[in-house]
Amino acid sequence: MSEVVRFCVSIEKPLYHQMQKLLHKSGYANRSEFIRDLIREHLVKEEWKSNKEALGTITLIYNHHKRQLSERLIDLQHDHHQNILATTHVHLDHDMCAETIMVRGRAQKIEKLANLLRREKGVLHASLSIGSTGRQLV
Repeated sequence: MSEVVRFCVSIEKPLYHQMQKLLHKSGYANRSEFIRDLIREHLVKEEWKSNKEALGTITLIYNHHKRQLSERLIDLQHDHHQNILATTHVHLDHDMCAETIMVRGRAQKIEKLANLLRREKGVLHASLSIGSTGRQLV
C-alpha cells in the first residue's frame, strides 16, 4: 500500500450534512474511503476526456427478432475486435436478449463503438460504463 497523506478539508455545514447522509446511505465505513472513491471517479472521467487507455462495459438490451439485428451487432463487434475483450449474451425471454461487451482501448474508440451499437434499429437500451487502467497508451 502506498504512503497515506492526511489533509484537512473545509466545507459548508449543509454540504457536510448532505455528504454524511450520502456516505451512510452508500455504506461507506468512513469519510476517507468515500472521498478517495469520489477522487478516483473524477480521475477516470478526466482520463476519458483525454482519450487515454480505458476500460468499459457496453450493455445492450435488444429484440433479437428484428431483421438481421444479431448479425449487424456481431459484424460491428468484429469490425472492432481489437477493442473487445469478452462478450456475454443472455436470453431474457423468447424475444429479448441482453449482451455485455467488455472493451479496452482509447476512450474515443470505445465511445464510438458504443454509439454504433446503440444506433442499430432494434436496440432498446444501450449504456456505457467507463473505467480506466490508470496508464496511457503509447
